[in-house]
Amino acid sequence: MSLKKLNKKLIISYLSTITLSFVSLSVSGQIFSTVQNPLSVKWNYISSGGFKIVYPKELENEAQRMANTLPFIYSKIGVGLNQKQTSIPLLLQNRGTVANGFVQLGPKKSEFYATPPQFFDSQDWLNNLAVHELRHIAQFDKLTGTQAHPFPELVYFAYFGAGIPIWFFEGDAVVNETALTNSGRGRQPNWIMPYRASLLEGKKFTYSKAYFGSNKEVTPGYYQTGYLMVSDMKEKYGQFISDSLLGDIRKRPWRPYPFSKSLKKYTGENTRQYFLSTQNKLAETWKKQEEKSFTENYESLNKKTKIATHYFLPVRLNKNQVLALKESKTDARYFVIINEDKSEQKLFGIGYQEQPWFSLKNDLLVWDEIRYDPRYKQRSYSVICSYNLKTKKFSKLSSKSRLFSPSLSEDGKKIITAKVELNNQFNLVEIDASSGEILKTYANPENEILQTPSFDRSGNKVAYISVSEKGKSLWLVDGEKKSILISNSRQQLSRPVFIQDKIVFNAHFNGIDNIYQIDPVSKKITALSASKYGAFNATESGDGKIIFNDYKINGYEIAEIPVTEKPLGENNFVDFSAAAEKQENVGNVFQNIPDSIYPSKRYHTASNLFNIHSIVPVIDNEYVFGLELQSNNLLNTMGFYTGAKYHRDLKRFEYTADISYKALYPVLSILYRNRPKRTFYRAKNTIQQGDWRENYIKLNASLPLSFNARNNNYAFTLNTATSFTQRYMPENMPAGFTRELKFPMEYNFTFNHSVRTTERDIAPRWGQVFRATYNHQPFDQNLKGEILALESFLYFPGFAKNHSFLASFNYQKATGVNQYATEIATVYGYNNILAKSKLQNSLLFNYRFPFAFPDWELGPLAYVRNFRAGLFCHYENIGSGTTFNDPKTYGVELNTSVNILRYQPVVDLGARLVFVNQIYNQNPILEFSFNYSF
Repeated sequence: MSLKKLNKKLIISYLSTITLSFVSLSVSGQIFSTVQNPLSVKWNYISSGGFKIVYPKELENEAQRMANTLPFIYSKIGVGLNQKQTSIPLLLQNRGTVANGFVQLGPKKSEFYATPPQFFDSQDWLNNLAVHELRHIAQFDKLTGTQAHPFPELVYFAYFGAGIPIWFFEGDAVVNETALTNSGRGRQPNWIMPYRASLLEGKKFTYSKAYFGSNKEVTPGYYQTGYLMVSDMKEKYGQFISDSLLGDIRKRPWRPYPFSKSLKKYTGENTRQYFLSTQNKLAETWKKQEEKSFTENYESLNKKTKIATHYFLPVRLNKNQVLALKESKTDARYFVIINEDKSEQKLFGIGYQEQPWFSLKNDLLVWDEIRYDPRYKQRSYSVICSYNLKTKKFSKLSSKSRLFSPSLSEDGKKIITAKVELNNQFNLVEIDASSGEILKTYANPENEILQTPSFDRSGNKVAYISVSEKGKSLWLVDGEKKSILISNSRQQLSRPVFIQDKIVFNAHFNGIDNIYQIDPVSKKITALSASKYGAFNATESGDGKIIFNDYKINGYEIAEIPVTEKPLGENNFVDFSAAAEKQENVGNVFQNIPDSIYPSKRYHTASNLFNIHSIVPVIDNEYVFGLELQSNNLLNTMGFYTGAKYHRDLKRFEYTADISYKALYPVLSILYRNRPKRTFYRAKNTIQQGDWRENYIKLNASLPLSFNARNNNYAFTLNTATSFTQRYMPENMPAGFTRELKFPMEYNFTFNHSVRTTERDIAPRWGQVFRATYNHQPFDQNLKGEILALESFLYFPGFAKNHSFLASFNYQKATGVNQYATEIATVYGYNNILAKSKLQNSLLFNYRFPFAFPDWELGPLAYVRNFRAGLFCHYENIGSGTTFNDPKTYGVELNTSVNILRYQPVVDLGARLVFVNQIYNQNPILEFSFNYSF
């Protein structure tokens, strides 16, 4: 059984998966990973101070460094929670190109994704992960104890999700990462910039809106909200306020809203009250900062919008047009041309990027995209794509590559880009812009992390950013000569570009992110912008001007100003972690790390397939409930559960076991059930009840493949299954009762294509799903029958943005023992309408659209994000007397997305009014739906 299906069975799953991942630096939210690495990866492990570090052999140096680092810093990270030691497996992942890190239970482990992003903090990447994720480990240890297996782990997870808001977990970790290092997100103005902009523009948020987000506006996010609230708690109530809160929750686990009640016990305010008082304090503090800061207002070159919209990395095409990457709540990221009158021309959409990035020179456009392995999703690549504005030709310049932030030379003939090897060796490479061939590799003997390189006009000089534990540096390479212009700074240096004889870059010298330039000769730094909230991504636009991103309340806008030097200004940044830093009194936790060599051993995957972590309650329905014992191994290659359930209506037990092996290209699974069964049949003009037990074994092989190309996603799934059923202990069964069902065969093929969607989309603007299913009985002469089912779902754009039209035609042919089976999509209300004929086909038309985004906070009961409506008209057995003027069912539906009781899962509540064709003599049917997602 898949993890998805298993979670549907868990009574606690909707709570536990709230906290299944405490995601770190680049990813804003994600359920913990269940994907695999390819079999070619060879794993080793090191045991050090309670940490079992499992890693691909290419990361030996990084694993040794972490073996020294993690035990050394854990006691300092955990001191505020009175945690001094721990026991946990930690995986270092190197096959992916998406930066991430998390801690989870079920099974207990942490994962660090070793490939860093191109924009992050001013310290070493793995150290960056360690200081954040180890605080999550300390939080878990505070609540569960330090044992390696806090059995049952999923029950603990469920309680964390139900009792403690994610903003507290993440806010506490961000405060800690900032207070214990010279870096941390709390010291980055652009990280808190959206919240600051909103408050200074007079827009305050409800607690729920700040926590859960909005489908129309930029909101703070729970990381930022949590950081600011926990910082305030530490300033007011001391270093151990987090320890007091978690300790009180652990002592009183059965209270409703335990965190809010514990918070009120120690501060006198519940969560909502504390948020509102913190927000008022922030508004006052940032107002004072604004009064001290010299700022300028810049006219926007893009059209205004009422919803969150970003125009990233603007560049001039000519005097009348600007090219940018646009993204909004209604549109996935795409290239757009903005005309002088602010009208827009959409070019094309692109694939997923961790950070917006492109380069344009001489009518050639290049950018990087993340591409995933078709089967093993732990493996991904960062490839370089190009588009010629004149010839309209697309090209993919690299395949299966790990290249980031490509920048073109002035003539558009070569590209400078950052390359990351599997052993975390970082280099700059120069490649041919037409063939993708590597022309030159720049040496990086110190192996500092390299970011965002660019060429000068001649194509002979390169500027780039390096990152180490000492900070960020700005470098200039001129032939064989390499010079440092800014050394080991805690400024968030990024995206250096050559403009005339200077190098222009992003930093925050005055406490607000702005655009600066440095003279490579004198190394004098001057400011070019004085944005009120933040200026980024400058490009020379001609006539002595620069064009850049200017942040406003609704997102990144486009501004253009003359190149005029300004003084750096006084640093007025507000460091909300200052009190916590004094309390911790550590300085930089990464100073004086030992440098021992630990013995490494081969990690044998075959001997680590089972990892029992939880016993959990399960409820199938109101009549069937029980317990399951669950196992998942560290590499996500083997899942296993076994359990017993009681059938209350039958007064008998069912026993189940399921094992799934996911390391091979196909996913293989075996399911066993020993279960009671009951049936009713007519004999001698009376209804008789019959009972029996049966052994049921099912074998399944599935091949899930998917890939992406620009803004298109494709998926193919091939599935085959068979089963054997042995029936025994019959009671009151008729003569001829079938004792065995011998290996019926099931085959399924699914193809799926869709374009990238946004959070407002109900379905893809364009999408196609085709599914073929065939079941038959080739090995059982007594049970003849088969069913062939063909399904299609075609999605089209509606009359307005984010509207969706679905046309679905489905056909099945069923005979013998399968003649009454249903394998295709049916009309709405199907189960409540007495059938007049055997189902042969269905034709379904659905039109759905969002119509309101209220962001209503209904006290503690619910937070309403949006309302969506739909119209439908469904036909059945077309060609058998049914006409297009005669649908079987039609009607309307209404849905809303809400957060209930201030919990993280998004709950989709729906109601549907189904009108039935008059020949069925059926009253209208009212149906309700309930779904949730994360």
